[in-house]
Amino acid sequence: MKTTGVPEGCHAVTPYLTVADAARLIDFLKRAFGATERARIPRPDGSVMHAQVYVGDSLLMIGEPQDPWKPRPSMLYHYVADVDAVYQQALAAGGTSVVPPTNMFYGDRSACVKDTGENDWWIATRLEDASLEEIKKRTVDFFKNKAKAAD
Repeated sequence: MKTTGVPEGCHAVTPYLTVADAARLIDFLKRAFGATERARIPRPDGSVMHAQVYVGDSLLMIGEPQDPWKPRPSMLYHYVADVDAVYQQALAAGGTSVVPPTNMFYGDRSACVKDTGENDWWIATRLEDASLEEIKKRTVDFFKNKAKAAD
């Protein structure tokens, strides 16, 4: 059978997280973000060799470390309809707050939660679609104000 080169349900780039206790992370993702599990392949010892989980419309691959691949934290950016509600849901699921929900100069209201595998999940809701030029101007202003506040 002919293939397209990209498996069904995958995008050209698919995040792959290598974490200790992948089953715990999958449970966190289900409770925090309403993730759905697509596949799980265990090793003979019961650890997760490979899993696939949908978070919203995005596929995330997850596996537990084995030589030569070690656990390594990552950072992901997850758009949702209500950042405040999902942030609270992620905390209730066992996430750790890094940054509470804040309106940002680039047009998103965002927050950051650390998951059970030490990955940072930036959760965001788009508030406005600012032009690239406007965002660049706001970036300069943001860092000027930040420097003034530090003085």
